[in-house]
Amino acid sequence: MPVQPDHATPPSASVLLERTTMLADEAATAAFGERFARALEAVRGEQRTSGHAFKGLQVQLIGDLGAGKTTLVRATLRALGHTGRVRSPTYTLVEPYTVELPGKGPDRELAVYHFDLYRFNDPAEWADAGFREYFDSGAVCLVEWPQRAGTVLGVPDLVFSLEVEGEGRRLTALAYSESGKACLERC
Repeated sequence: MPVQPDHATPPSASVLLERTTMLADEAATAAFGERFARALEAVRGEQRTSGHAFKGLQVQLIGDLGAGKTTLVRATLRALGHTGRVRSPTYTLVEPYTVELPGKGPDRELAVYHFDLYRFNDPAEWADAGFREYFDSGAVCLVEWPQRAGTVLGVPDLVFSLEVEGEGRRLTALAYSESGKACLERC
């Protein structure tokens, strides 16, 4: 299998905000996931209040096996209100979720798609799988192993890179869009 780059963001993309956070343990990872969920709700609500439709968010999760990517996704989904099981999509490639956010009206539902592209060997597999429609639907797309899709995912809103450091994790977050930056500022 070819060596994959550390992340799939095109080199021409500009980082709008970068933050590094030490996550001492799984509880700290869960707390960050909760802060991210609250930030996501706030940004989505602000966009809706200002008359703009929420266009979705692409979040790429980078890290070795066991770095905490799925733990972070699970914590985010729980904080958004998902009460069911959160499966790792290693074999299914994508797990869909619908969460109901606080408020009134039909816009309370938020689609969240959790992708795991670990099994991809070639970026063309992403296109062949027909995943583009998920990214163009106003959903939140949480993508583990995005580097396996090369640059076909385009520029993400956020990249969360997790590295094992001692007993904890170092989370480096990069925002590439205004929505991603607004979320990261609230985390």
